[in-house]
Amino acid sequence: MQVIEILNNDLTVHKRVMRLMGNRFEISVVCDDAILAEEHIDSAVAEISRIEKLLTTFSDDSQTNEINRKAGIRPVKVDEEVFNLIARSLKISDLTQGAFDISYGSIDKSLWNFDVNMKHLPDADTARQSVSLINYKNVILDESNTTVFLKEKGMRIGFGGIGKGYAADKAKLVLQERGVNSGIVNASGDLVTWGTQSNGYPWTIAIADPDKAVTPFSTLKISNMAIATSGNYEKYAIINGKKYSHTIDPKTGLPVSGIKSVSIISPNAELADAMATPVMVMGVRVGLDLINQLKHIACIIIDDYNQIHSSNNINIKL
Repeated sequence: MQVIEILNNDLTVHKRVMRLMGNRFEISVVCDDAILAEEHIDSAVAEISRIEKLLTTFSDDSQTNEINRKAGIRPVKVDEEVFNLIARSLKISDLTQGAFDISYGSIDKSLWNFDVNMKHLPDADTARQSVSLINYKNVILDESNTTVFLKEKGMRIGFGGIGKGYAADKAKLVLQERGVNSGIVNASGDLVTWGTQSNGYPWTIAIADPDKAVTPFSTLKISNMAIATSGNYEKYAIINGKKYSHTIDPKTGLPVSGIKSVSIISPNAELADAMATPVMVMGVRVGLDLINQLKHIACIIIDDYNQIHSSNNINIKL
């Protein structure tokens, strides 16, 4: 996912780039005091690191991995924060009819390598078997005890489709609580802004051209909004002349095709992050139909033929 952000050269904008949650994060704050700005950014980094420890599947002691270990065995009590994030994830699964599904973690990744060496897709039966344990309806929540239970052994949840956006929102909240009135948190393309640049102009970002990842095709004024972009330009395979995204349809087990990139604009990064991938899975017509039914959310899609499609509530300037 890639969004190029455009910042002015004002020295009151302090920026730090680092690797967190396995991704490139860029945090920018508007502050007259350089030392204080670094302290602000330190607090945002600490918050993102805290969230990573809760959600990661790369640490044995994370709550996510405890849920996965007890799949088909017993419910696991989790922090209210984790419980609520899972609950919101399941609502998005309902909204997208399963195109978004945090139980994707059980997919058989041995079928996919999405590089130049990938020469053929698995047969349909093998692909369907690889996603047989993906079913958000088998993620059982007990609100009174804040427990999570995966009904089937072998099920696994993961937050790759929503976690970065959630972390960006939480980092923004920490910075606002510290009195930072303007800034940007960019979680590898899941980007949230608030306030304005120090000159009073809104933050303006550029969306990367899917065929030229460092070249923008459009700019957007996006102060006090969030955007997430999902695309097939970073990881894909070309089989028999057709380009396949690394995004897997959780119903078929096969990679999606037809769309180069999807950008979702919404009030918060969590929702933008969570909606970008399912729109790719749903396709141009169905994806836009869903977005057009929702309030306070917009969408830009570039298809495989470089045609630009957008929801009814957005004006694109190329």
